[in-house]
Amino acid sequence: MSEKTKEISITGLGIALFVVFTLCLQVPVFENYYLCLGYIVMAVYCSCVGTLSGTVVGTAGVILYCVLTGGLRGMPGWALGNVIIGIMTGNAFRLTERHAGGTMRILVMGTAMVISCALGILGVKSLTECLLYGQPFAVRVLKNSYAFTADAAVLLFSLPLCTIIKARIRDGAYLRR
Repeated sequence: MSEKTKEISITGLGIALFVVFTLCLQVPVFENYYLCLGYIVMAVYCSCVGTLSGTVVGTAGVILYCVLTGGLRGMPGWALGNVIIGIMTGNAFRLTERHAGGTMRILVMGTAMVISCALGILGVKSLTECLLYGQPFAVRVLKNSYAFTADAAVLLFSLPLCTIIKARIRDGAYLRR
């Protein structure tokens, strides 16, 4: 099997995992809002597989989730927001990779995750919904603040998992039989 085929297959598995984590592991936090645990998968893919794969997992995962649940109204904003989150998070992982598990790397990664989530959800998602549905931008930002808070928390909580999985891959633990 070629390397490109493997990469596409692994990314497809990530998309499926994003949807499963989002659909099956619903933890309510705010009125009519559940933690999107699919962001754990997106973060792990950004860390371990790469920026492109992680971004595709988050974007295609949220599109598929919205199609399956009939939540198409919010899909364009979520999908575009996840592009920003994936690109920024993946690049932050790549740029800090030399600093394996240091405290500074964790702080930089956490900050990058919160900023990317703010830009993706409060910025891009709110602007998209403002343009598509004619709602005032400030109203959309306020409504999306729930999603920002919950999703940023999930991304931050995924950081130790990303570090552990990346270290196991680097050590070859998953390649041994």
